[in-house]
Amino acid sequence: MDTRMIVLEFNELTPSLMHRFMSEGKLPHFKRMYEQSDVYTTTASEQPPNLDPWIQWVTVHTGLNLRDHGLRRLNEGHTLRAPRIWDLMSAYGRRVWVCGSMNVGLSHPPGGAILPDPWTTNVKPFPGALQDYFTFVQRQVMEHTSTRGTSGLGDAMRFLRFMLSHGLTFKSVRAVISQLLAERRAPVRWKRAALLDELQFDVFAWYYRRLRPHFASFFLNSTAHYQHLYWREMDPSAFTVKPSEAEQRAHQDAIEYGYRRMDHLLSRVFALAGPRTAIVMATALSQQPCLSFEAHGGKNFYRPKDWAPVTALAGVTASYTASPVMAHQFHLYFADAVTAQAAADRLTALRFRDRQALSVERNGPGVFVGCRIYEPIPSDARLSVEGGDREAPFFDLFYKVDGVKSGMHHPDGMLWIRGAARTHAVHPGHVPLATVAPTLLELCDVPRPSYMWPTVDQWSERESTARATA
Repeated sequence: MDTRMIVLEFNELTPSLMHRFMSEGKLPHFKRMYEQSDVYTTTASEQPPNLDPWIQWVTVHTGLNLRDHGLRRLNEGHTLRAPRIWDLMSAYGRRVWVCGSMNVGLSHPPGGAILPDPWTTNVKPFPGALQDYFTFVQRQVMEHTSTRGTSGLGDAMRFLRFMLSHGLTFKSVRAVISQLLAERRAPVRWKRAALLDELQFDVFAWYYRRLRPHFASFFLNSTAHYQHLYWREMDPSAFTVKPSEAEQRAHQDAIEYGYRRMDHLLSRVFALAGPRTAIVMATALSQQPCLSFEAHGGKNFYRPKDWAPVTALAGVTASYTASPVMAHQFHLYFADAVTAQAAADRLTALRFRDRQALSVERNGPGVFVGCRIYEPIPSDARLSVEGGDREAPFFDLFYKVDGVKSGMHHPDGMLWIRGAARTHAVHPGHVPLATVAPTLLELCDVPRPSYMWPTVDQWSERESTARATA
């Protein structure tokens, strides 16, 4: 019962960039962790279009690949009945603290706490005291590209009261003030994503000290976000479409900045954990340059200003609620599956020039929808309805999200396990991502279910034996 573990879910950090920045002396705490860890390279079983973090993190948490867990979208975690590793640990008497993990399910861990990822609308944080924090962060993340702004004054005040009583540090206050002042002098609003990381760690540390959990997870996405947006500015030589001088000057160090901020947070994790707590870093997958859209000017995203005019143009009359996911994608929730299917059919009929304008997928009473136009388009572009006479100016309904996507997913991920012995070993080859869950359970002295894969060590030993006898 004395075994304790912190799992750092640093989404999509990339091995080549990690080693580059470590070798340049820019990540001293990551280097320390690397030199005191068993180092593995994981590989996801899925390929595009299923190579997404909301799929791969469910594999990390359940030990099940997509064909078994079936979750393809964000905000679907509540539909999966298979237990996550923290559910198994709670059932075995371990206290857990799940902070921001992606696509979580319904869970009220006895003596513990759970904070869903900010794209989740169907799972509430537990205990309820986390709700004011969650609401504010959720709106900041979901609507950070919106033309309508994010949280109102009431949400901000409730968030501030929560932070003042749940671990807000002087360093974070100073960072917020410095960021706001810097935004008045230069276009550095993009750094806010890393600022939210600092605030979330204040909350994570406050609950960690009070709960003293046997298992804690801490999820961060800001550096993955920077990689998606700014790989082109970091390495323009890899791309046909070059950034402007102003874009490169503003963002050429954005990805490195993200890694350095995570390195700083890792130093805080070391101080929080103490000498006997295992620290595990997992990334689920990684990124690489996105070159598939270079012939069309790079991958652009367009997002609705409001869904009501879009659905009205398509002829959807049923009521619904809209829940944003990432970039250009939304869930639209209707009263039932029949109504949702009728809406999906009408939305599919929207056309840009001679092709379908929206990607549309119905799932029960929900419709997962997003703009499927990715190239730069002229200011006078129009949307129409197939077989009808209704049309509207495109930019009356949509706006272009800032930036052009230049990083895309790669199936390889990092898994570093720093135990009490602080031994270092780099294990050759790849281990399946589904081996992570049984490994974490074993490290916490919790039996793994029979349906799970072997642990990373068991898999590596089996592969080594197979190579030796081949």
